[in-house]
Amino acid sequence: MVDLLLPATGETLRMVGLATLFTVLGGLPLGVLLGHGPVGVRHLLGLIVNIGRSLPFIILMIAVIPVTRAIAGTSIGTDAAVVPLTIGAIPFFARLVESALAEVDPGLSEAGHAFGASRTQIIARILLPEALPALIRGLTLTVVALIGYSAMAGVIGGGGLGYLAIRYGYQRFETDVMLATVAVLIGLVQLIQLAGDRLARRLDRRR
Repeated sequence: MVDLLLPATGETLRMVGLATLFTVLGGLPLGVLLGHGPVGVRHLLGLIVNIGRSLPFIILMIAVIPVTRAIAGTSIGTDAAVVPLTIGAIPFFARLVESALAEVDPGLSEAGHAFGASRTQIIARILLPEALPALIRGLTLTVVALIGYSAMAGVIGGGGLGYLAIRYGYQRFETDVMLATVAVLIGLVQLIQLAGDRLARRLDRRR
């Protein structure tokens, strides 16, 4: 059992880790534009983000197989699964970023304007630092969602705990493997949620 779980857990952590990195790189600026970009850009990006969020992940994985092949060189395996994971998570995280920035006291932005700060300076030096606890909570939710997505990626051979559950727990009717996989996934989610909550509380200046 351990020989099966350890490699699968490592693959899941690799998938989720890489997808989280690329999601932050893509979702953070997208979320800023959604909330503080030009009106026309906001409307266009809002439409694109809503379309991306409306697709069930299992359908998205299949729909972007050509993109996955073009980027990763294959449509199966751990590295290939990172592509649909990232594409699916960026719209989700972008909306969380937009919401986090909207919660910042507007008076802080007005004070920045009064001191002659540019829009970019206000976003970088006022809005993002003030919204950091909410951003951490949003990132925690995103990572938890990515763990669930990574399990679904096992359906198309994405590797990790999801693939282990399907290959042994479902196809071979080995219930003990299925239960062990579920237990590991629950443990990962609990640890990530706990760490995210503690970090957000520590960074919250209002406490």
